[in-house]
Amino acid sequence: MIDVHELSKRYGRVLAVDSISFHAAEREILGFLGPNGAGKTTTMRILTGFTPPTSGSAHVAGFDVFTESLEMRRHVGYLPENVPLYRDMTVRGYVDYIAQLHRIPQRRQRVDEVLEWVGMAERHRTLIRHLSKGMRQRVGLAQALVHDPDVLILDEPTIGLDPHQVQDVRALIQDLGRSRTVLLSTHILSEAEQMCDRILIIDRGRVIASGTPAELQAQLHSGGRLFVRVRARGTPDDIIRLLRAADGVQRVEAHRDGYLVYARPGVDARPALAAAIVGHGADLLELRPWALTLEEIFLEITTRLDDPAARAR
Repeated sequence: MIDVHELSKRYGRVLAVDSISFHAAEREILGFLGPNGAGKTTTMRILTGFTPPTSGSAHVAGFDVFTESLEMRRHVGYLPENVPLYRDMTVRGYVDYIAQLHRIPQRRQRVDEVLEWVGMAERHRTLIRHLSKGMRQRVGLAQALVHDPDVLILDEPTIGLDPHQVQDVRALIQDLGRSRTVLLSTHILSEAEQMCDRILIIDRGRVIASGTPAELQAQLHSGGRLFVRVRARGTPDDIIRLLRAADGVQRVEAHRDGYLVYARPGVDARPALAAAIVGHGADLLELRPWALTLEEIFLEITTRLDDPAARAR
């Protein structure tokens, strides 16, 4: 539903988006993850027809975003980071106004359905100026959904919300992803991990990694990581030396009340670790896989880009 090829955007000397390419499938929630200023919002503005690209191409819902912009917009719902709401209109009046712009048949029925869907039916007569940030975000989602788009593009949809509002909006977006393609930008790592089927990591205008969290983890540590807790005589350094001596172990780090063991690519180090610990007369209290968090993945990838020695490893 979204196809991007070698897309770039330059503002004078600043290259905001640098030859990025990616694809989002039907009924997929694709997370666009990166720090502030990475190029996420610029890319989304190009994909929704608000900003022309400098070079490259993009198709959304089968339409070219530059040459078929009007047709494309009929199939896309867009929630910008700062929702442009008319504060002196009621909730229903505003969503109905957007429905009129889209020339939606039976629009009153459709407006009622969408307000019910986003949980704003009971506040339909409230002036938008009297709504909380979370409720205004729901109205923004309603205007993006009222024309029943095939693709939703959401720019930082939970920014500024309290924890309860964040939970509600996340649940709504996950529900929307069952019936349409969602491109979701965020700089909150845990949010992308919880909500998205697949993740693109963007930094300084470039896509630097993509895949599911499990695939990103495998790209970084094909040998895997293990968490080990040991009861033994000696110092922590003694235990690290013991674990590091086991076959298949690449490196060992102290972590909380145990140790993180990094295995060599393609090696299952568990049997050798267990044998080394028991053979030393120590007690093996815990031995289990330890998954990378999305935060660790992001930090390691961006660190590698900044460190030539790390890139070579």
